[in-house]
Amino acid sequence: MATISRAQLLHHPSAYFSRLPHSHSSFSINFRRRKFSVTPPLLCSSSSSSSASTNPSIVGDLLNYLNESWTQFHATAEAKRQLIAAGFHLLNENDEWDLRPGGRYFFTRNMSCLVAFAVGEKYIVGNGFHVIAAHTDSPCLKLKPKSASSKSNYLMLNVQTYGGGLWHTWFDRDLSVAGRVIVRASDGSFLHKLVKVKRPLLRVPTLAIHLNRTVNTDGFKPNLETHLIPLLATKPEEAFPESKEKSSSSPKAAHHPLLMQILSDELGCDVDDIVNIELNICDTQPSCLGGANNEFIFSGRLDNLASSYCALRALVDSCGSPGDLSSEHAIRMVALFDNEEVNFSRVISIYIFLVVLPELHSHRIFTFLDQVGSDSYQGAGAPTMFQAMRRIAGSLASSYAGESAFDRAIRQSFLVPLGLPSTEDRMVSADMAHGVHPNFMDKHEEHHRPEMHKGLVIKHNANQRYATSGVTAFLFKEVAKMHNLPTQEFVVRNDMGCGSTIGPILASGVGIRTVDCGIAQLSMHSVREVCGKEDIDIAYKHFKAFYQTFSRIDRKLIVD
Repeated sequence: MATISRAQLLHHPSAYFSRLPHSHSSFSINFRRRKFSVTPPLLCSSSSSSSASTNPSIVGDLLNYLNESWTQFHATAEAKRQLIAAGFHLLNENDEWDLRPGGRYFFTRNMSCLVAFAVGEKYIVGNGFHVIAAHTDSPCLKLKPKSASSKSNYLMLNVQTYGGGLWHTWFDRDLSVAGRVIVRASDGSFLHKLVKVKRPLLRVPTLAIHLNRTVNTDGFKPNLETHLIPLLATKPEEAFPESKEKSSSSPKAAHHPLLMQILSDELGCDVDDIVNIELNICDTQPSCLGGANNEFIFSGRLDNLASSYCALRALVDSCGSPGDLSSEHAIRMVALFDNEEVNFSRVISIYIFLVVLPELHSHRIFTFLDQVGSDSYQGAGAPTMFQAMRRIAGSLASSYAGESAFDRAIRQSFLVPLGLPSTEDRMVSADMAHGVHPNFMDKHEEHHRPEMHKGLVIKHNANQRYATSGVTAFLFKEVAKMHNLPTQEFVVRNDMGCGSTIGPILASGVGIRTVDCGIAQLSMHSVREVCGKEDIDIAYKHFKAFYQTFSRIDRKLIVD
């Protein structure tokens, strides 16, 4: 049999499995009296979910989504494409909205933030919003406004760090660029275009151990300003003399002409038509399944695109068939935000916005809030979601809803922040939870060690660093129990500090019942993260079950 390389298997698995002597999809290999069953794995992406199955897996579709979504812009664009394909109507924030019960709608902001919602056919003003919120961004390197740099005959790109990444994992990776470009059209207008250079273009090389003998004893401690600069090429700048003639304000002067030419080739436009760029540095290795049993997902950006896709898919599938909204009294919503870091001033601004929100219309709010922020109008720190709620309620209202309606709605509200970032130490955990690390088990409390494949993690803290209470944990677990879905619980060790979220601030200041939870993963904020394959399907089913059953469970609970 011909030798098959790993790279060949990754990119063309079917071509090589078809050469095997058996015609079946699985085959056996005898090796030293042991028999192994080998099935061609789902390696990089697939649309293998069977529509005939009552509980199809969404893992293959998640891999497709991850491989499409190198940046927050691509993630939003792909979500937009899927919503339109599912029959959702695209709204414009600058237009008047004409909403109807039974309708399905969405809008985007900055092409990096998206809010989608489906109105129950029995909705009346005062009923609830059932919201799952996540974010489209992940820790990465971003090009500086003036990225062109040259050292020792190398062309290099100046970058800035975004988020709380494990930056040492970005060294010696096959990197490229992706993001958005503003292009001048022939009629003088300006167009927003997405670009993704799929081939390896950049690399941040480590220093050889021969020149850094103590790295294994003293640790790898790169200077993020001087050591984390990707190599682009060896061609000297003098090869592009026209760049010196450009004004300093031109993007052609701020960035290497070679890079600009690559972008223009990808976009099919002239270099001079590119007026601005906003690019991320991205790892080119595809998202894939891994592990001996293909039980893991190896990928960049799991935090937080995994929950973004689970939330999006849960909304689409919960209202995709005729009659799915016929008995729904609430509004089902997904909010995908940009900008994950939250600072204290932005948290306070959210609190103030909620407290002073005019009592124009009554609406219950049930919110899954993820690691959302920050100081940007497309971030969750901005009141995008709450503005949308007010506007939706106003569009659907036929008359004034009455005084103190908002206060009554808040008392019936429920907030599920999926691992929101700390407001003090700025540590961020997105909607993923820290699964127990087999090599560092002592970092977890002995009886609360979240594991992969065992469901969403509910987070507790007696001092309300997490906002989960006995009541809110019960409600969240009861949703899972009704659908035979597992959950697990987490508390931090008493001898370790516990980060906080905006959940407790909103819960105490506004009075929203809150539970903190997330999906267990390892290597959080690394360039390549890992989570359990089964947990993706569990999270999807849990979110879908939330849309379908929370109202019934909540009505049965009597506390006050």
